[in-house]
Amino acid sequence: MEQLQVKVAEEAEFRVAGEPRITSPQGFTASGLHVGIKRKRKDLGLIACEVPATAAAVYTMNTYQAAPLRVTREGLAMEGKMQAMIVNSGNANACTGARGLEDAKAMQREAAQWLNIPEHRVGVASTGVIGETLPMDRIQPGIPELVKQLDSAGHDSFCQSILTTDTRIKTVEARLTVDGREVRVAGAAKGSGMIHPRMATMLAFINTDAAIEAPVLQSLLRQVTDETFNMITVDGDCSTNDMVSVMASGLAGNEPLTPDHPQWPAYYQAFSYVARELAQLIARDGEGATRLVEVVVTGGETREGARRAAKAVVGSSLVKTAVFGADPNWGRILTALGYSGARFHPDRVDLYIGSICVVRQGCPVSGVEELAKEALVQDPARIELNLNQGEAEATAWGCDLTYDYVRINASYRT
Repeated sequence: MEQLQVKVAEEAEFRVAGEPRITSPQGFTASGLHVGIKRKRKDLGLIACEVPATAAAVYTMNTYQAAPLRVTREGLAMEGKMQAMIVNSGNANACTGARGLEDAKAMQREAAQWLNIPEHRVGVASTGVIGETLPMDRIQPGIPELVKQLDSAGHDSFCQSILTTDTRIKTVEARLTVDGREVRVAGAAKGSGMIHPRMATMLAFINTDAAIEAPVLQSLLRQVTDETFNMITVDGDCSTNDMVSVMASGLAGNEPLTPDHPQWPAYYQAFSYVARELAQLIARDGEGATRLVEVVVTGGETREGARRAAKAVVGSSLVKTAVFGADPNWGRILTALGYSGARFHPDRVDLYIGSICVVRQGCPVSGVEELAKEALVQDPARIELNLNQGEAEATAWGCDLTYDYVRINASYRT
């Protein structure tokens, strides 16, 4: 039996699974295999639910939205239900015109046929190279085998099948008790490069066995996404394909969750934890990255201003390279803060690198250079800005920018 550990947080009312599985919530199975989109690694995956699941999704803000996102959005709009998600990696099926849309629909149609469910209950996602059509002659014959291999033990195969330049699979699971019944929330994600606030070339899939209605689930997902996935950046590029989707089987047997439910705060915490940890795993696995960067802004005038400030600093290439070189060049941090659009008075700002105050009330603190340098070597490297302007705060996550980022992306298509 897998071990559960208690999350270290004073108000936490959930437990964190030591061996997270996307198939852990009741009703879910998964599979993944290699069909030949990529040279060797698994490249086609499937999540299925034994019942029509309440579903929600959020999509990239990029004007160019890949064909599979359009197909998923249209299907979900029909009844707010989803029963399967088919995903390919190695090819984004983006900027591929009418052919790309038909290919995405063909993936949906083929999966629905073999699962014996309505087509609109199958979501489709793709990730990989933009501007190339899908090799449907390889994908379509693989779908029956994908369905055949569906199993509660298919977690790892699915997680492997969605990766591109990722160096590791990314999974998180939380459990809590609602109405005397155990409820599980489990997520899997991919993402390493082309990562920027307002979503990125990232895909995240969250399964839960909680009973929750579609409008409530959509509202929950949108709010949590703003606090988590939309607060990460690797390289400033917002992708054509990113999506976060949620399926809720309802098989835990709890009373439907709403903000009025007495255990809604606990469920919100668990759901938010899964999303936040997945977001941090994506940021930490940025292409070529050596460590996570966490930027905390406190004392903001507004929450949106605090978010702008945190995103600007964590997204600055100069700040990211300074972290890589363990150079406490705090001028770069203040410069990014200055162009963020957040309202503040420069002569009130306090800046900490780790626990070391390097700027107080807008002025440099002397004699702390070496201590600040040591702090930047830590993982995560933490930067805190107190604007001393109000009560709002926000946190953003990113990674350092290294030589390997250039190497990986200079040869991405080869």
